[in-house]
Amino acid sequence: MATPMLLPNSLLQRAIRCVVAFSGRWSGARFPRSHSVPPAPHAYPSCLKGEIMNRRDFITRTGVGWMAALGAVSLRGAMGVTGESATAPDSSTPVPAAGPLRVHPKNPRYFTDGSGKAVYLTGSHTWPNLVDIGAGDPPARFDFDAYLKFLLRYGHNFIRLWTWEPVTWNTKGNGQRRVHRAAPQPFARTGPGEALDGKPKFDLTRYDPVYFDRLRTRVQAAGRAGIYVSVMLFEGWAMQFSEGAWQGHPFHPANNVQGLDGDVNRDGNGLDIYTLASPAVTRFQEAYVRKVVDTVNDLDNVLYEISNENHPPSTRWQYHLIDFIHHYERSKPKQHPVGMTFQYKGGSNRALFESPADWISPNPEGGYRDDPPAADGTKVILNDTDHLWGIGGNAAWVWKSFLRGMNPLFMDPYDGEVLSPGGARWDPVRRALGYTLRVARMVNLAAMTPQNRLATTGYCLASRGPKAEYLVYLPTGGEVTVDLTGTPGPLETRWLNPADGTWQTAPPTSGGGRTGFQPPFGKEAVLWLAAKA
Repeated sequence: MATPMLLPNSLLQRAIRCVVAFSGRWSGARFPRSHSVPPAPHAYPSCLKGEIMNRRDFITRTGVGWMAALGAVSLRGAMGVTGESATAPDSSTPVPAAGPLRVHPKNPRYFTDGSGKAVYLTGSHTWPNLVDIGAGDPPARFDFDAYLKFLLRYGHNFIRLWTWEPVTWNTKGNGQRRVHRAAPQPFARTGPGEALDGKPKFDLTRYDPVYFDRLRTRVQAAGRAGIYVSVMLFEGWAMQFSEGAWQGHPFHPANNVQGLDGDVNRDGNGLDIYTLASPAVTRFQEAYVRKVVDTVNDLDNVLYEISNENHPPSTRWQYHLIDFIHHYERSKPKQHPVGMTFQYKGGSNRALFESPADWISPNPEGGYRDDPPAADGTKVILNDTDHLWGIGGNAAWVWKSFLRGMNPLFMDPYDGEVLSPGGARWDPVRRALGYTLRVARMVNLAAMTPQNRLATTGYCLASRGPKAEYLVYLPTGGEVTVDLTGTPGPLETRWLNPADGTWQTAPPTSGGGRTGFQPPFGKEAVLWLAAKA
């Protein structure tokens, strides 16, 4: 044990006052180790007003650095207040992947990295995080480092890494007025000859090293930050709804040196490239997919997504590519999950659930936007606002999705440079994602399943047995009754305020029956109950 340092009484008293105030705000047996996701300003004690700091800064600035050195002495024990657990992970602290993800064998609502623990995925993704998208030619380079800091600030651990196939994006289809350019592209622009945009034609047998170097570098950087990356292989929305997209696609016959024409039925929109209608097109696509897999296969934090919001006739094509990746990766050192997302416009969730995909992102049918159904483990569900609102969502939806056994994602306008509105208006959603990740890491998620009937609010994630845990969401506050018949012993009781991520301790609860609870604050609340060892 380290030797304690002696402090002047005045400094020690200041430290104690601040720690007590701090702990009173964030009491809870398993409170995270830092609070880098900004809470509401009123949540800070007076000694920290105006400060957004992690635990290390807090200890240093309040003069209690000596406590960290004691090792065996916790703030909770030393001060006689309720604080964090020494083993509680924090969503803002990077947790590198311990191996490639695979579907959890005992709780297939989630992935695992082989540790036996459930890996809960949540985060904000934004369009230009791989391909630069903007008004310039070339468009301004996206600041990926700043984006990673943004994700860590809100405590996220997952992104979709977007591709964009056409060389432009006309936002008229989004109800806006901007026309963006998009670069770099996977295929090298070598010529001879000019494409329809006046630049060298694409050679579909050669790849642009800028694109693939960036792909690998950004996945690696995200991995160091503890963030999983779903690599998007194709983007189907633009070809349907962005004016001029087919004229800017590499598979347009005027844009590639091979003269490949993906518009098999000659209807002028090129959507045939997302079917199996042209074996030649499919061969080029398979070669490109192999190149992507070769680029990132050795990295643990990788998932794949076949296509964003492709049209419903793409089903067989997407199934084919899912199988193609599964088969190809069997010959590689690592295997990664492959996902299929909502086919817009008019696709069905049935096509997703019947697919060979490891994970899916559904459309609103069945209540995924307003009252998500309980996940049954048929697929890992990444419930994404992109396929429910487009741009939209709210913090309540995040908690509902989490308590129903899903992994919520947010289509984040970020700075509003691609599509507006962006900015701080989405902070409640961003914070909620991070708060759910903290809670997911706090509990034994692998043992928990949605058990709606146990709580009168209908939102309960629970496990039974000697180490039983219950998470209950109260969307509008008020009183909730929880059926604790299966847990006879006393239970630790904590309340989380979803508005700012703060915990409050309540007296232990006696189990063995139906028990009513009233949150200590108004509006929404999250209740955590855990059987005492």
